[in-house]
Amino acid sequence: MNKYATILSIAGSDCSGGAGIQADLKAISALGGYAATAITAITVQNTCGVRAIHPVPPEFVKGQIEVVMEDIRPDAIKIGMINEVDIVKVIADSIRKYQPKWVVFDPVMVSTSGCKLIEDEAIESIKTELMPLSDVITPNLKEAEVLLDRKIETFEEMKEAAVALLRFGSKAVLLKGGHLHGNNMTDILQFSEKESPVLYNGVKTESRNTHGTGCTLSSAIASNLAKGRDLETSVEAAKRYISEALAAMLDLGSGSGPMNHGFAIKEEW
Repeated sequence: MNKYATILSIAGSDCSGGAGIQADLKAISALGGYAATAITAITVQNTCGVRAIHPVPPEFVKGQIEVVMEDIRPDAIKIGMINEVDIVKVIADSIRKYQPKWVVFDPVMVSTSGCKLIEDEAIESIKTELMPLSDVITPNLKEAEVLLDRKIETFEEMKEAAVALLRFGSKAVLLKGGHLHGNNMTDILQFSEKESPVLYNGVKTESRNTHGTGCTLSSAIASNLAKGRDLETSVEAAKRYISEALAAMLDLGSGSGPMNHGFAIKEEW
């Protein structure tokens, strides 16, 4: 029998299928992993925006995590949307209890359509409870601005922000530069124990299918880590997957559509 790399995604559900748990399932499967899930919230959304959010009771989030960790014992955990403080605490307690090998945390705060997805109290809680338990956090520039309470408008400010984000306790920060002006894009991977960052340079992919890009990237990183790759290589491979999934256009929805997660499956990702 095949032994798959196993990943637990702890995140919100997107009924339109482009982001959240659904995007995680698609990305992990496309990259040859086995995905388990713990749903933190049910959302009412499509490519045009988020209409409503209903958090899952904390005890149910805890129960989902426990049954997966006790049975499947995933190689990596990816954490996405968390709406409430009590759910943050449940997840943090579970990580401390089960000590997974890898924790990838995507601090989702605002949807692609601009809808706020998290309570203010929960933002403070993720800084103190979850980030110190994470191997890597993967904020975009807008999320980094919220976490640091300052604007990030230049590449130099972006480098400074990547270092500043480490003070919340994660082992590494992948700060995504897609929101900077211009056609070129640089993501910064800053390790806590290294002075110089790793830079990932590229050209922005012109696409309206950007729904769920952050969810997908963090899931792809977790998948590669679960396969035994190091973080630097996992990020590089995940970014290749994202670029090709964006380029393989889908004609779905009238807003910010989903990327094509299953455009192909290649062993080298």
